[in-house]
Amino acid sequence: MSLLPFRVLYLLSDGLYLLVAHVVRYRHKIIYKNLRESFPEKSEVEVKQLERQFYKLFCDYLVETIKMMTMSKRQLMRHLRFTHFDKLNEVLANGQSAAIYLGHIFNWEWITSLPYWVPDGVQCSELYHPLENEYFDKLFKYVREKHDALCISMKESLRYILKYKRDNKAIVVGLISDQVPQWGSIHLWVDFLHHDTPVLTGGERIVRHTNMAVFYGDVRRVKRGYYECEMKLMTEKPKEMDENEITKVYFRMLEETIRRDPANWLWSHNRWKRTHKEFDELFEVVNGKVMKKENLHGNA
Repeated sequence: MSLLPFRVLYLLSDGLYLLVAHVVRYRHKIIYKNLRESFPEKSEVEVKQLERQFYKLFCDYLVETIKMMTMSKRQLMRHLRFTHFDKLNEVLANGQSAAIYLGHIFNWEWITSLPYWVPDGVQCSELYHPLENEYFDKLFKYVREKHDALCISMKESLRYILKYKRDNKAIVVGLISDQVPQWGSIHLWVDFLHHDTPVLTGGERIVRHTNMAVFYGDVRRVKRGYYECEMKLMTEKPKEMDENEITKVYFRMLEETIRRDPANWLWSHNRWKRTHKEFDELFEVVNGKVMKKENLHGNA
């Protein structure tokens, strides 16, 4: 399938859309609920229209990810362009490493073509949480590493970055940080798309510890099969920012991206399944660690 031309793959995507959106109705309840609650100002007609647009973009994402398995350097650089890249190159030229915060904006998989845009000798990598399905984990790792961007698990991330720092080598690390954190990893809640949202802060702790310049990759869909990613500097001095401020700024910028093109985010993800009320009922934060109340105070 990956060897098929784009025009054929998009015909398959159109057929897949009819199946996914109108027959299977893939995760319809979650998608509708997320859209309805995130855009209370929109009419019912507008929300349903957004849902249909999301399904179309989601099916395009699927065939585009398959196509990535056989795309050449030239194809990828034509279909995903990075803009406002001068500041990132300046940071790397000065020997400072950089972190790029991203969200699940279509097509985030193609961001792994970043090695084609950075200076020679700079290693690009992506921090990720391994998928529960071992087969799909291996498959996506293969696809993402095909263009020389390494996939590094969060557990190994700090050791990996510090190794490059000791060797005085600049690296670029991609952080897709809009996933749902596990209960024990919740240390911050932010107002995001009209939701009290638990967010991951581990990436920020790594960035601050290693003093990496921080950018936001603002992805926009130009037309079908073509994207741009604008590199927006968040800070060159993360240690001078207040604790959790980088994470808060990231979610503000991500919300702006989503509001600009609402259908272009992964709405099928059950993003708000953990609530602040449930967290307060079950857990306490003690010396920076999330602890179950039943373990602290006994079953009584």
